[in-house]
Amino acid sequence: MNIVNNNNIVYFYTSRMGGVSTGNYGSFNLSEYTGDDFKSVQSNRNLLLNTLGNSNLQLFIPHQTHSNEVRIIDSSFLEMSTADQSTFLSGVDALVTDLPEVCIAITTADCVPIVFFDEQKKVIGVAHAGWRGTCGKIAKNTVEVMINKYGCTSNEIKAYIGPSISPSVYEVGMEVIEEFEKAGFETSAIATPLQDKYLLNLWEANIQVLEKYGIERNNIELSEKCTFTELELFFSARRLGIKSGRILSGAYIQSTIFNSNTDSDIQIVKNKK
Repeated sequence: MNIVNNNNIVYFYTSRMGGVSTGNYGSFNLSEYTGDDFKSVQSNRNLLLNTLGNSNLQLFIPHQTHSNEVRIIDSSFLEMSTADQSTFLSGVDALVTDLPEVCIAITTADCVPIVFFDEQKKVIGVAHAGWRGTCGKIAKNTVEVMINKYGCTSNEIKAYIGPSISPSVYEVGMEVIEEFEKAGFETSAIATPLQDKYLLNLWEANIQVLEKYGIERNNIELSEKCTFTELELFFSARRLGIKSGRILSGAYIQSTIFNSNTDSDIQIVKNKK
């Protein structure tokens, strides 16, 4: 697990190690939507909050459907019933908030997780960008909400692209490349021919979207970790199947002292400049 504290904005991604789930969910699965035992998922989420050093964090994870839908987590959402919150988060693949001690996160197992933050406005966002979400420019939609709702500016927004399938192994058919062409992507920069298929670079595709919307490349950080080739560290749906575990990528705005717990599987960077 990797945790960064950047001027009281904490963002992180998990690995597949350190939890209680078994089989294809072993061991630190954090998704309740892929068939794992519910109690195991809840135990893993409690372990996550303990690792983050704040058991009082409110954790919200949408029920993702490869859409480009963005929802705002605000005070009115917190006042909803649990059932209404669940409905509100259904079919959603990105969240934005400015509420402190509210952790927003998305789950992935090859798709691209993107964390956004504006240190000046104290606003954060998370987006799940599989090929459909990337093609639908969910990254742009998330940035638009940060700008239009919270007054952020593109030159102050930073983005972190977390562990996901790398361009060296992500094979797709021509029909996928055609969708990116229709959406206006520079496919020569993101697609490499490979016999009767293509290698697709979702990292670069999302960077293209962010740069076209005014996010400077030096404000975009790329983990360069591949979920497909590093199966001992991460879940991969292409390797394990859809009914397998998911890592979590998330962020929250800190209003208390940063006091993360550590163990051998966790890397922590405090007060990153």
